[in-house]
Amino acid sequence: MGFRALSGTPARFGIQPFLLADIGEGITECEVIQWHVKPGDKVAEFDKICEVQSDKASVEITSRFAGTVVKLYHDVNAIAKVGEPLVDIETADGAVDATLPADAAAAAPEVAEKAPAEPFVPASTAKAANGTASLPDASSTASFAPASGDQTLATPAVRRLAKEQGVDLRGVRGTGKEGRILKDDVLAYAAGSAAAPSTTTPSAPSAPVAGGDRAEPLTMIQKAMFKSMTKSLAIPQLGYMDEIELNQTTEYRRALNVHISRHPQTYAFQKMSYLPIFIKCMSIALQQYPLLNATMGHDVGIDQLNNIKLTYRAHHNIGIAMDTPQGLIVPNIKNVQDKTILQVAADLHRLTELGKKNAIPPADLQGGTITLSNIGAISGTYANPVVISSEMAIVALGRMQTLPRFADDGSVIPKQILPVSWSADHRIIDGATIARFGELWKTLIENPALLASELR
Repeated sequence: MGFRALSGTPARFGIQPFLLADIGEGITECEVIQWHVKPGDKVAEFDKICEVQSDKASVEITSRFAGTVVKLYHDVNAIAKVGEPLVDIETADGAVDATLPADAAAAAPEVAEKAPAEPFVPASTAKAANGTASLPDASSTASFAPASGDQTLATPAVRRLAKEQGVDLRGVRGTGKEGRILKDDVLAYAAGSAAAPSTTTPSAPSAPVAGGDRAEPLTMIQKAMFKSMTKSLAIPQLGYMDEIELNQTTEYRRALNVHISRHPQTYAFQKMSYLPIFIKCMSIALQQYPLLNATMGHDVGIDQLNNIKLTYRAHHNIGIAMDTPQGLIVPNIKNVQDKTILQVAADLHRLTELGKKNAIPPADLQGGTITLSNIGAISGTYANPVVISSEMAIVALGRMQTLPRFADDGSVIPKQILPVSWSADHRIIDGATIARFGELWKTLIENPALLASELR
């Protein structure tokens, strides 16, 4: 006999479908990037079940139930929908969770009435068992998590890179948190393997690693970028370029870093970059040009012209584009208008460290009002950054160089020059406005004494 979802009648056992809860604003699906359990494992409440990657952040999912894992619903790299089951867990008391949605709760008795659950078999190998395929191909086996005794921690992007390089992740020593394997670890291992002479004679030539073209689905971050940049196609991008002289700023930063080094117990970081200064100067400039911090929302068109309203946002949540192991993400530092340069530096340090681990929480990725991209940390001078639909402007910083410039007396002197590239929403922002805003931002950066006079 089965039991009804909300019945108080005890049963010998019960199968709990553990659903993927809503983990952030607007997120409807996630990519499963790591399983921490397998069928047959015992779990307690709050034990780690898996790690999922949304288009905004990587999140660890913990169990709400104590019991035995019966079934995994997804392979590694598969897409899990919010509100649908991740795993089935057999609980000791057999009580079905009354907080489950009605359709999930109604499904639980049907699962309980079935014969003992079969072990989980990924879809590709299940086909082989049914005779539809003799062996799983290399691409399918590479996407599954290794057995728990031989587990590797790596994101899908790193696993894909390892596959391209012909690297077995089980032999790579990860330098990330908890042994997580990073892109640099794979590249270093591949370079070392290529340089090392072979000490054994192969019995047969190995199959080529890269055997031609292949098709792969977009990652969650690539999907998010695709959607956001497609929306940006509707925005006429106004470009404006300039350069900033950083000689005095360099001395100001050096003085701040001396202060930081003398108070190691006060700060979580040993030194700060130029970015906290640039970010604070941007916030001060926004106070005089609040239009650059405004928004029209995400979905506006010419047919709604009479209904369009600009929202002037009081909070300066300045986004910082980051290149992480998982791809490009843009967390933001909240309420910069209320923070000192050193407080901004502390927030930036926290986000940078979390970004290295793909662990930036969704709250830090939401609510940005203007964006700064430090593309020059990689290479390049000028760029064409793209404004997103919820913001009015973005600036890209190029690589700082020491270049010759003329002094007032005509002599040539070395100057530290930073190229900057602005893009603004030309539907609202005109050229004169972005030029004046950019000039004020530049003046504050170049003159630390003036910056100090504006600090509150």
